[in-house]
Amino acid sequence: MVKKTGKAAALKYRHRQDPAPKLVAKGEGRAAEQIIEIARAHGIPIQEDEELVEFLSMMDLYQEIPPELYRAVAEILVFVYALSMKVRV
Repeated sequence: MVKKTGKAAALKYRHRQDPAPKLVAKGEGRAAEQIIEIARAHGIPIQEDEELVEFLSMMDLYQEIPPELYRAVAEILVFVYALSMKVRV
């Protein structure tokens, strides 16, 4: 997730292995730019959501997202899944 004000966060979720997505990176300024660069270099989809990145930036690294964020993160996971299906076709 990216915020126009210069914040970024990255989530990791392994279907059927993780109970919930975890925050694996967060930062602002140059750190946010590096998170985005690494994601792009590895073909990881990037989704902008200003509100979500604000909540994620308050979390501790490697913490599972709280249930209050499940809906927002689920929408992103659907987006990522849809992109991965287009790539496979």
